[in-house]
Amino acid sequence: MKLLNKAALTALTSLGFALAVKKIQRESRAIDFEHRSVLITGGSRGLGLVMARLLADEGARLALVARDEAGLERARADLTSRGAAVLIIPADIRNQGEARQAVEQVIDRYGRLDVLINTAGVIQVGPLDHMDVSDFENAMAVHTWGPLYTMLAAIPYMRRQGGGRIANISSIGGKISVPHLAPYCTSKFALIGLSDGMRAELAQDKIYVTTVCPGLMRTGSHMNALFKGDHQGEFTWFSLFDALPVTSITAENAARQIIEACRYGDPSLVITIQARLAALMNEISPRLMATGMMLFNYLLPGPSQDQEADRLKTGWESQSDWAPSMITYPADQAVMKNNELKGHSPAELSEESQTKR
Repeated sequence: MKLLNKAALTALTSLGFALAVKKIQRESRAIDFEHRSVLITGGSRGLGLVMARLLADEGARLALVARDEAGLERARADLTSRGAAVLIIPADIRNQGEARQAVEQVIDRYGRLDVLINTAGVIQVGPLDHMDVSDFENAMAVHTWGPLYTMLAAIPYMRRQGGGRIANISSIGGKISVPHLAPYCTSKFALIGLSDGMRAELAQDKIYVTTVCPGLMRTGSHMNALFKGDHQGEFTWFSLFDALPVTSITAENAARQIIEACRYGDPSLVITIQARLAALMNEISPRLMATGMMLFNYLLPGPSQDQEADRLKTGWESQSDWAPSMITYPADQAVMKNNELKGHSPAELSEESQTKR
């Protein structure tokens, strides 16, 4: 018995020591964002804008990249009212040249680039029957090639200055593939692999890469998501899940967690208890999770025979009796707050990337 007690005490002591060392190491990497130069792709609205506000409050020097110049101007007005220094860069990160030029503009303005946050995103929702290769290509261009291009442009500057931070916003959809989100999930899975691979090789340069996998967030982005098939039916289920507090969290809550993970150079972050439980269940019992996803798919709208079913429509064009409504109000109130106004047309948003790879 004494030997068992001694072994247990030794194990607990070793565990405590390991946890203390881990905490000290984490604290040693901590940075503050005052006067730091931060580039946020997709920073004009939604989660990107919410993070920009929090960073502005800490005194960061901001650079926002997006395709919609009007949206960028609104975001700049929002952030300058908080006293922030803001550079806006109209650019399409699906194009390697534009991504590189965006990084160079940040260097020209601020002299350095301390933090890169890849937030730009596109969501295509609908049955696989209505998705074509261009939907997958566009999702890959935005979620995988775009972050690759910005990282490749930023890394040489970060190395020369002795380090930096990179946060890549993937999704729980990059860990568990969800029905009716095939292009989105495919590209988010790829982003996790890219981000994790970059982390392993860049740590020696004190460039710490954080892979972020949020669950559902009330950012207001459901109005600018793209829908195929039964447009109203797809928009309704997507909006309901995006709005209910039991399935989603506020954008502000998510943004705070991401910024803290970036501050400490944490390797990864999964946001929301629901997302963490789903990821754990997928690891423990992939068969059970697969069965659950198949059952979920049966509840979603089937393929549509409508002649416009293969045409992408935004949430603005797909409203129904259920969405927007009082049920989706928690998400709908974030639309104006987070600059999720009508922007590009679906044709522009779904345009195939003509990037130089």
